[in-house]
Amino acid sequence: MDVIDLADISPEATELVGGKAAGLGALLSAGERVPDGFCLTTEAYRSGAVPEGAVLAAYERLGGGPVAVRSSATAEDLPGASFAGQQDTVLDVEGEDALLAAIRLCWASVDSERAVAYRAGQGLETADVAMAVVVQRMVAPTAAGVMFTANPLTGTRTETVVDAVAGLGTGVVDGTRNTDHYVLPGNGTLPGQEDRGCLSADQLRELQRTGQRVQRALGSPQDIEFAYDAEDALWLLQSRAITTLFPLPPGTDPVRGDPRVYMEVGHMQGLRRPVTPMGVSVLRATTRRWLQVVGVDDAVVDLFLVDIGGRLFMDLTGFVRSPRLHARVPDMVQVYGPAVARGVRRVLDDPRYAPRPPRPGRRAFSPGATARLLLAVVPASLLGALRALARPAAARERAFHELERVRRQRWTAPADTASRIRSAAGLQDATMTGPMMRSLPPLWAALLAQAVAGRLLRGILRPGELNATLRGMPHNVTTQMDLQLWSVAESARPHRGLLLSTDPDELAARFSRGELPEFGLTAFLEEYGMRGSAEIDVGSPRWADDPTPVFAALAGYLQVTDPDQAPPARFARAAAEAEAALADLVDRARRTRPLRARLAGSLLRRSRELAGLRELPKFLWLTPLAQVRGQLLAAGAELTGRGLLEQSEDIMFLTLGEALEAAHGADLRAVVTRRRREHDREARRRQVPGLLLSDGTNPQALPDGAADEHGPDALVGQPAATGVATGPVRIVHHPSEARLRPGDILVAPTTDPGWTPLFLTLGGLITETGSTIAHGPTVAREYGIPAVICVPDATTRLTEGQTVTVDGATGLIRMHAAEPTTGDGAGR
Repeated sequence: MDVIDLADISPEATELVGGKAAGLGALLSAGERVPDGFCLTTEAYRSGAVPEGAVLAAYERLGGGPVAVRSSATAEDLPGASFAGQQDTVLDVEGEDALLAAIRLCWASVDSERAVAYRAGQGLETADVAMAVVVQRMVAPTAAGVMFTANPLTGTRTETVVDAVAGLGTGVVDGTRNTDHYVLPGNGTLPGQEDRGCLSADQLRELQRTGQRVQRALGSPQDIEFAYDAEDALWLLQSRAITTLFPLPPGTDPVRGDPRVYMEVGHMQGLRRPVTPMGVSVLRATTRRWLQVVGVDDAVVDLFLVDIGGRLFMDLTGFVRSPRLHARVPDMVQVYGPAVARGVRRVLDDPRYAPRPPRPGRRAFSPGATARLLLAVVPASLLGALRALARPAAARERAFHELERVRRQRWTAPADTASRIRSAAGLQDATMTGPMMRSLPPLWAALLAQAVAGRLLRGILRPGELNATLRGMPHNVTTQMDLQLWSVAESARPHRGLLLSTDPDELAARFSRGELPEFGLTAFLEEYGMRGSAEIDVGSPRWADDPTPVFAALAGYLQVTDPDQAPPARFARAAAEAEAALADLVDRARRTRPLRARLAGSLLRRSRELAGLRELPKFLWLTPLAQVRGQLLAAGAELTGRGLLEQSEDIMFLTLGEALEAAHGADLRAVVTRRRREHDREARRRQVPGLLLSDGTNPQALPDGAADEHGPDALVGQPAATGVATGPVRIVHHPSEARLRPGDILVAPTTDPGWTPLFLTLGGLITETGSTIAHGPTVAREYGIPAVICVPDATTRLTEGQTVTVDGATGLIRMHAAEPTTGDGAGR
């Protein structure tokens, strides 16, 4: 079929007519007013020749005259990619020859530079795209524009946003004209916007009603092009899903539901990509069992682990509405970054979140549950922390003994699939409630010692000085891992040419086939292969599964030729600088506060002896977590053999309960396919809100006003590791993509221990999220790498190769140039 009338298009016909035509067909099916027209299908495009007879006959049936000729690609106006403006539209086309020429122009635009680049960014191949063409009667508008049925900037689902101009609406979509801008609240009022600009109040109300009607019919918030003609008739020219909106919290009604506020917490563990459904399910199951052990209602898990768009959020509503805690919440969340704290302050100003007693039936932390949790955890933790402060060496020995105990554990897998899944879910229990809890007190002792020392030295401390005493920290398992990988790189230097000239993914493939020379990597992976990026998600590959990130790190190490820049030398230098900073701080304090100085110095030295254990609790947890992953993959392989899954990894897109259903014969392949598609779409999302309201609003403010104080060439974030470094920006979204040279400034959405092998040769670190106590900044301090975190949109506001100076004490980032540079940085 080469030509089809728009009124005959069904919603399932996207492969035949493309996204734009399918959207127009849906509007017509919903009873909306759409200009008459027809579609030249993708079958004609694939044939390579315009069926002139069929097209001209359809044009004649349309009555001839001026028409709009519009591209409608199969990868256009999709739920995950709008393709706005990526293919061509030709307006006011009149005459047969002009019509045929416009169609060929639309066909050619599928291979335009901008369209190819956009598809690459969306993970789509050109071979997957075919072009249909829509031909419609031209509407002669008095006013036209674009309407969003949800606010595309704030995410608020209860607002309608309209941009319009007099005459043709092309000036709105191509950005060439100033528009009349309207934000219409959900209550139907138009404060201060009546009859302002090219649209009347009645037209705005009609647009809002129409938009809500279309949204209900098409099932999601819509981006709608419209026009009003001389008779004041409203025509809809296009409708597509708003692809940039972050998903709503599950089970919430943005209009009539109880307003709630959620905070994203996964980035504290380096989780910026979406967590797999199995990853969320395992985390929930483990947390529930741990709470049961300490005698707390496990229903609170639903407040601590809320899955929104595959990201982990915490429900803050109970804290925000608490009469006792309301005003203190911004300080409570400050550890998650200044932007989150500012956003919470905005929430506190919203009357919907005013303090009030908990509603009957609404789950909350009861005083009894809180007391039981505190009694179960605090006394033993406090006693352990005091013991650690008194005898830090003995505390370290006990902590590492717990690690060895966990790594020696052996587990026998059950024979049948269902039992394997059930038992795998509990593999972490003994570690989480025993060794992991017993390994925490030394860390709390270190944090307590540092906090008390900071209070004792108040008025003497300069910005960043306290963090400076934590550089080059000993006894850190992640540091030891990274230095061990450096040793592997030293052994690999005879093969430097091969390792630098071959892509890391190809090296990983050769390694798995046994085609690489042995230089110590096998032994390294035997000890550390359970690590990886986003490693608390059992659905995320480990280095043992895919060592591509390890080869990427080795390539960076092999570019270090200056012995003074070798990681062991840098680490030793950082430790010496920390000791010198500590001594200088205590010496200055001794002049005015000798007793306080002596006590503070003792506490800071105790902190240095213990704070390196920061990484140990999570590190020992990773061993049973890797066993959980292995057993689930084995169960997935068994289900694949029975024809219930397509591949073993598919089990990671089910929950534990669903995996058991599959083990008992349920065919959930369609569920897996849908979730994989959703996961892939969310994985391409670059920006995740740190705060989210139940109506979809992201209440976080714009970047710090402090940035404006320093001019347009500065960004401001949260200081995380002291020092100053200048070097070229390298923007990396995943460790396996890294192509770093010594002295580079790594700019990333977030980091976790799976990123830290890249740190050894860096000049500095910038992240969009994080916390000063999170893994990445902690390791950066220990390596003596200046780090600034919580820099909004750093991966998009900075440019690859741009030279910047990072000041880890003040949080200031100076941008020196926008053009690429070939230097290897000065911040070493």
